[in-house]
Order: sequence, then structure tokens, then C-alpha cells
Amino acid sequence: MISGGGTGGHIYPAISIAQALQDMVQDVEILFVGAQGKMEMKKVPEAGFQIVGLWISGIQRSLSAQNLMFPFKVMSSLFKAFGLIRSFKPHAVIGVGGYASGPLLYAASAKKVPTLIQEQNSYAGLTNKWLAGRVDKICVAHGGMEKYFPAEKLVVTGNPVRKTILLKPDLKPSAYEFFGLDSSKKTILIVGGSLGARSINEFILAGYDRLAASGYQVIWQTGGYYFEEMKRRVTNPTTNILLKDFVREMQYAYAVADVVISRAGALSIAELMLTGKPSILVPSPNVAEDHQTINAMALVERDAAVLVKDNEAAEKLIDTAFELIEDEDRKRILSENIKRMSHPNSAKDIANEILKLIA
Repeated sequence: MISGGGTGGHIYPAISIAQALQDMVQDVEILFVGAQGKMEMKKVPEAGFQIVGLWISGIQRSLSAQNLMFPFKVMSSLFKAFGLIRSFKPHAVIGVGGYASGPLLYAASAKKVPTLIQEQNSYAGLTNKWLAGRVDKICVAHGGMEKYFPAEKLVVTGNPVRKTILLKPDLKPSAYEFFGLDSSKKTILIVGGSLGARSINEFILAGYDRLAASGYQVIWQTGGYYFEEMKRRVTNPTTNILLKDFVREMQYAYAVADVVISRAGALSIAELMLTGKPSILVPSPNVAEDHQTINAMALVERDAAVLVKDNEAAEKLIDTAFELIEDEDRKRILSENIKRMSHPNSAKDIANEILKLIA
């Protein structure tokens, strides 16, 4: 059983782990457990897996009537989780973070089922910290996580990413053709995570005329939530800036990108590591414990990425992108250093840890 979700940063690694288990174990049966109403309830079935939802959500940071329901949601989810353990009889239960993994991993550990959690970020999530003392093994993306978890349980595996992200040497011609771009011109890729990023979109919109006049090509993924608004607010559309709600063929986007502007979510960083792309990270200020800044600093301290703070991006982001895209030596250094931090076999390594627990 695999549990967790809420964002793409939890869901896609979970799917990658499931696919690795399918590759390694004949006739493996996998059941996902998510939170009702969250994006995993759609994304997991699209990937070909069965999922069951729990009635669970987090505590609101502000005073809210929803918080009064939290104890009832926890009890309901625990009751259902124990029932699922009893009926499915899993050989192992995996948590990837997110609210749904709490009740399920608690129930599994209480029933002495082997348990493993995977932490994607450089700062441990609340659910994973709560579960750390109960589970058997903890797979982490980076070293130095002993400050959050018991050292004897830790294994550094990196973050699993989609198999299609791997860049092949002959991919570029097809990628330029796919987007209708000119291979002789430099390209900036702008992504804001699986849900999009309001502030990054606003910064790009404010600098749209400068980007249009720069001669660079731009692939601007706004996120589905913001696409129509951004499209409406662009008053002078130009052919060198491609406005996209969501790019499913990200291997093509990475293949043509000379520089990537991105949030600093765990999944985004794992993909940048694997593709070795020179990157400007703009951490979201609206995440728990400012964990995206901690993620970004893990790269910046190794000279593997450039950091632009969200509250400084309006003044600095476009200039920083222009400077970096023209600095070939700087791009090469960033690319080499971020590539060294990658874990291309992460999903397989995590699957192996699971199989060890079962054995």
C-alpha cells in the first residue's frame, strides 16, 4: 500500500515507486490511499493504479470552523485505515508525505506491518516527523536529515522522477519541432510547479515586453489555474513566448531549455538534478516552514543553482535570467554541479529498501 499526496511533489514520486515495484516484482498488487478531494484521487487512476480516499485534511493555520472537524476526520480516517490494513493485508506500507499517510502508516505500524516513509524535501514534513519513531525505514532526498529523523533508519535515495524526464542525446531536434522553436536561438523555460505560481506569473507578465524584445525564446508554463487569466492579460502576444497551461512532454521542454526558472519544490529540483539544467530558483514563500528556501539552499551552497527570493524577483528575476543565459561558463558549472547531486535510480533504490523490509 502507498499513501500520501496533496501536491504533485508527493504524488509523482509515489507513482514512480509503484512503477519500480511493478518492474521488479511479478504480479505485485498495489493499492494507493489518498485524501478525498485531493489531486491524487485523479492523478493516481490516470497512472493505472487503484486508490481509496480517506476523509482527512490538515489543520488551518488561521482560526477556522474547519479545525473543529479535524478530530472527527482523524478518528474516521484511523478507523478506515485499520479496516483497509485488515482487508488488503499488505506486505508493506509506504508513506510519501501528505495528510492521508498519517492514519494509514499509524495503523500499519500498530499491526506490525513493515513500514517505510519517503521525505522529498530538505526540511521534514509534519506528517513524516510524526511517523518517524514508528516506521522501520526512512528514505530521504538529501544527507543531513539526522536533525529530523533517527539516524539508524535513514537511507539517502534521492527523489524519484518520471522515467520520461531522462534526456536522450537525439531528443533535441524532435523537441524544437514539437514546440515550433528555432534551434539557433536560446530558450528560457519557466515553470511554477504542478499547480502554477501566482507571483512568478506576475513577474513574467510585468517583464513580458522585455522578454519579447530580447530575442530569446520562452516556454512559459502558467499552471492550469492561471492560464486563462494570463492569456487575457497579455495584450501584445508574440511568437517567441509560448504560453502553456501545462506541459506534459517535459522531456522536450528540458531538452530545449538553456536556463530554467522554477519554484524549489522537491519534485522540480529532482528533475533539474536529473536533467542537469542551469536553474534560477524562486522559492515559494507560502509553504510550511519555508521548506522551499531550504531546498534551494541545499543547491546554492553547492554552487548548483541561483537563488532569487520571491520578494526580490520583481526587480531581479528577468535581469538574472538574461545574465545567466549569456554566461556559458556559469551555466556549465551549475549544470555539472547539479548533475552530481542527482539520483537517477532513486525509485529502484526505494523499491529495494521496501523489498528488504518484506524479506
